[in-house]
Amino acid sequence: MANKQALRDLQTRLAERMKQARTESPGRSWLAVDCAGQGLLIALRQAGEIFKLGAVLPVPHTQDWLTGVVNLRGGVCAVVDLAVFLGLRPASKSAPPAQARLVALNGELEVNAALLVDRLEGLRHALDLQRVVESVDNPAQPAFAPARWQDAAGRVWQEIDLAELAGLPQFLAITG
Repeated sequence: MANKQALRDLQTRLAERMKQARTESPGRSWLAVDCAGQGLLIALRQAGEIFKLGAVLPVPHTQDWLTGVVNLRGGVCAVVDLAVFLGLRPASKSAPPAQARLVALNGELEVNAALLVDRLEGLRHALDLQRVVESVDNPAQPAFAPARWQDAAGRVWQEIDLAELAGLPQFLAITG
């Protein structure tokens, strides 16, 4: 019972901070999420609402990373398992973790989709992170992964550009 209340409190705080961050002076702010142990940063201006994972209706003959469709506020949205899409883990028939959430894409991106993430990690601001300098030893990153950042604890976060991701032919080609 205490865990449910703690999750509700976290979601409430995140929602309040997301509203506040959207009205703050210009700066870079992200929603931090965890997918298969990888920290990812999603720009607040590109993220929509956060939802609890409800009943997802499977869709046959689609890519492994397309979990199905779900009704979010009266609209049908495709549910993309972000960890599977990014190749961080193989597709699985097992249930997602209890703390899994759906992060809807901002309506301005004009893609009815929500990303299934394993866990919310809060908000991050560029002032609190150091950009990781890329070297020749690092493989080239796709356009939807423009930068990596490191926090004070040493954790590296991969920035994800949802506009670039949603425009990829692979992302839009959901049939298997």
